[in-house]
Amino acid sequence: MNATRAAGLRVAEVSKTFAGVPALRGIGLEFPAGTVTALMGENGAGKSTLLKIVCGDLPADSGSVLLDGTELHLHSPADARSAGIRLIPQEPEIVPHISVAENVYLGALPTRGARRFDRAALRRRLEADLVRIGFEKVLDPDTLGIHLTAAQRQLVEILRALTGDAKVIAFDEPTSSLSEHEVESLFALIRRLREQGLAVVYVSHRMREIFRLADRVAVLRDGALVGVKEAGDTDEAEIVRMMVGRDLSAMFARTRVATDRVVLDVREVTTDDVRDISFQVRAGEVVALAGLVGAGRSELARALAGDLPLRGGTIGVGGRTLRLRRPCDAVRSGIGLAPEERKSQALFLDRSIRDNTALVVLDRLSRLRFVRRAAERELAREYTDRLRVRAPSIESEVRTLSGGNQQKVVLARWLARRPEVLILDEPTRGIDVGAKAEIYRIIADLAEAGTALLVISSELPEVLGLADRILVMQGGRITGELGRDEATEEAVLALAMADDLTGDGVRT
Repeated sequence: MNATRAAGLRVAEVSKTFAGVPALRGIGLEFPAGTVTALMGENGAGKSTLLKIVCGDLPADSGSVLLDGTELHLHSPADARSAGIRLIPQEPEIVPHISVAENVYLGALPTRGARRFDRAALRRRLEADLVRIGFEKVLDPDTLGIHLTAAQRQLVEILRALTGDAKVIAFDEPTSSLSEHEVESLFALIRRLREQGLAVVYVSHRMREIFRLADRVAVLRDGALVGVKEAGDTDEAEIVRMMVGRDLSAMFARTRVATDRVVLDVREVTTDDVRDISFQVRAGEVVALAGLVGAGRSELARALAGDLPLRGGTIGVGGRTLRLRRPCDAVRSGIGLAPEERKSQALFLDRSIRDNTALVVLDRLSRLRFVRRAAERELAREYTDRLRVRAPSIESEVRTLSGGNQQKVVLARWLARRPEVLILDEPTRGIDVGAKAEIYRIIADLAEAGTALLVISSELPEVLGLADRILVMQGGRITGELGRDEATEEAVLALAMADDLTGDGVRT
């Protein structure tokens, strides 16, 4: 390490309370220069609140933030940025109708002459930065923000954070949308930042990443600091116990209940993104869709849910061939989709838990076109209690919830609807290990109740642990199928990286 632990970021006795509920309880924690410190804890443990205070988004009720031994007075994110503190958020903030280059250098665009915008200089600057950071093959400087993938939006945020004189960089779940190649490039970049003497704060729920990258692991639980461990002196089991206060060794334990009754029958489905997709899912069966970023899994899910038009093929549910023109047609036909981007595609963030839960069952709760509010409240309480949603009340705005609790609200909606087929696209993305265990329990309960489940996940341990069968996609086609007993990470990756396909989508 290039820097001593006297330098870097330090929070001293920081506390924060919301509506009388403590979010942080006297946190004292160092993020030394030249060190990668992993900040871990369940959703709701206080990680996001601490980062917001450090980055000037929230004032602390008490305590102080110090950088290189000097106390900072942070009244806004601009104050934190001026001091050299950067946050790369999990949900990128991209301006849709300007280019990648303009998004990266927004507020510091090069000019030519008095006020003329120098577009050529801007492009040259970004091209040089892309080469320096190692992302030159995945970002086009001229692409508009509206056309960027989730992974590309994340890379724009990373580039934006690295402009100027940074001393501290906090990464909040940075790999949740990245491919394996992009993850490796990011890790190489973080190691270079460490060597340059920056203090790196790394928030992730992916244990493998933590032990590959971090020097130290700090764990929060219920707003308090549980402890700090040197990464080389601990292991995954100990970190999990610190996070949740118990062992989670049986996260994937469930009874296999798949029957012979076909519920979802997909035959030769073709869209603009996928080709000749055929498979079946039976009652009580969990089928996983695996593959690398860009394989077409989410696009297939959206087509099955009526959100993307079919160019060919048929979709059947319970022996009925469906005609899906809109998502509401799929809902009425017994198909539910919990999409990958829950905040932008599934939830009304400014509405209550009650409103979001009841969204797809308003027809059942209405009389003479008026919603029966008492029945709506009863339904919301029933399913939020069942899924253990942590919130002050069902009237709380969804935006105030942690990621894991937001995902539970999405699941509560579909449990209330009771679809025959439920498609879960990255159901545990960006949530902690304790919430993951609860969502796995919900999936097991749904399967036991006879629901046909199609689960999309980029985490191979999750795929192997949950699925009765695994369908692997690459290039918009299914490249192979693996049964539970024959599936391994190596076998899934081999099919996911199948470049040479015959016309039937079979590897040659």
